[in-house]
Amino acid sequence: MESIIFADAMNTKSIVIMGATSGIGREVAEMLARRGWKVGACGRRSELLESLRAQYPQNVLIMTADVNAYDTAERLAAFASRLNAGVYLHCSGIGWQNTQLDAEKELATLRTNGEGFARCVGAVFRLFSATGGHIAVVSSIAGTKGLGPAPAYSATKRFQNTYIDALEQLAWQRHLGITFTDIRPGFVATDLIGGGKGYPMVMKKEKVAAAIVKAVERKRRVAVIDWRYAALVVLWRLMPRFLWKRLPIVHNVG
Repeated sequence: MESIIFADAMNTKSIVIMGATSGIGREVAEMLARRGWKVGACGRRSELLESLRAQYPQNVLIMTADVNAYDTAERLAAFASRLNAGVYLHCSGIGWQNTQLDAEKELATLRTNGEGFARCVGAVFRLFSATGGHIAVVSSIAGTKGLGPAPAYSATKRFQNTYIDALEQLAWQRHLGITFTDIRPGFVATDLIGGGKGYPMVMKKEKVAAAIVKAVERKRRVAVIDWRYAALVVLWRLMPRFLWKRLPIVHNVG
């Protein structure tokens, strides 16, 4: 029945969101569902996906998926095709402060934010190569430069920025109808940073979700959220290496 509802929706915007179980992804899913979008919600925790579908039964279809599972690429492409999705939003990610360089935390971050990211975004890119579409990803301002307290996290966010740059060039060279949006928020009050306690310039997830929706609807190429972080990123980029290494970023970098 759900597939019929989605297939029959004419001239209705449709999006697949990976990482829609909680945090920013959940807020965006709810916001778009309220606006009448057809939302394909993906994530690891089936009970949270079920609660989302119960809230918006006419607008939400769900798929339980782990970005690190080898079969996720094929399943994600089939799910997006079933919804006739024109937009894919990747919100899935993990990260820690890890000044002791605990190997398990570093490698888990690389797997999820690197391998899992490439698996999902690559699957949708291949799908959209034939149909056209819009790929949006939530990366982070942490990709601007390497942050000492969170080495793997900041490195994987830089990877995501560069990966989207590369796919944009590839799409242009192959004359594909794919557009890209790289969304780079600062600190957001989600479980990823323990609700934001002790962090500077923490933003509410509702505000960030609204900014993400605006960036997706307007097809912004790069969107730094918010203006304070946009100014901070400019300063970081201008800072020479000998000053950057002396920057007192010691605690609470998410």
